[in-house]
Amino acid sequence: MPIWAQAGLWALLGASSLILGACFAYLGNPPKRLTAGIMAFGCGVLISAVAYDLIMEGFDQGGLWPIIGGALPGSAAYTTANWLVTRRGGNHRKRSGDQQADTGGGGMAIAIGSLLDGIPESIVLGVGLLGGGGISMAMLAAIFLSNLPEGLSSAVGMRKAGRSRTYVFGLWTGIAVMSGLSAALGAALLGAASPWILASVNAIAAGALLTMITDTMIPEAVEGEHNGTGALVVIGLLVAFTLFQA
Repeated sequence: MPIWAQAGLWALLGASSLILGACFAYLGNPPKRLTAGIMAFGCGVLISAVAYDLIMEGFDQGGLWPIIGGALPGSAAYTTANWLVTRRGGNHRKRSGDQQADTGGGGMAIAIGSLLDGIPESIVLGVGLLGGGGISMAMLAAIFLSNLPEGLSSAVGMRKAGRSRTYVFGLWTGIAVMSGLSAALGAALLGAASPWILASVNAIAAGALLTMITDTMIPEAVEGEHNGTGALVVIGLLVAFTLFQA
């Protein structure tokens, strides 16, 4: 199977937990503190994966300058795109409270914002395959585990905002498919790229992901979990680090 096809399928698997999280939101009525706690754990998992599976591996491939030259523009690009989405009503897309109803709609902004969050995660899976070492199970696990609370929290918020099941599950299915296509396209375009370029792409994704965690995931976790957020982030980080070492 071509590498680009493998990348697309692995990314689709990683994004499928968004749908699984939405299922949990509709099968039960999870307490806000539970939702926020899972979100905090997911933050720790993703931070560990970014630090060890993207930044450190990128440094080993290309040195320091691709990391600096990629992470800062990646963060700036995400910040700008997120600001545009926020202006259109997508700033509370990961919130499980009543905030999504307060935006006065923003359905398309929520969809675009969710896709914006998922694309960097997907691309790094394809880039990892291009390195010749196979799929990074640590990164895949991190994406899957971090997408689960995102899907859960956002779906709870969408339900409270009055959105239908068709809308919610259609949205997450579309995001999962687009994530797979993004990974496949990234792998196809970067097939002959040098290690320096691959390191830069990893760094761009790392900068975007760290900014996304800070801007959209941590606020939901802190609001619902309060004093326990930090401990759960640490636990998530250690779990992911253990996977990385294994």
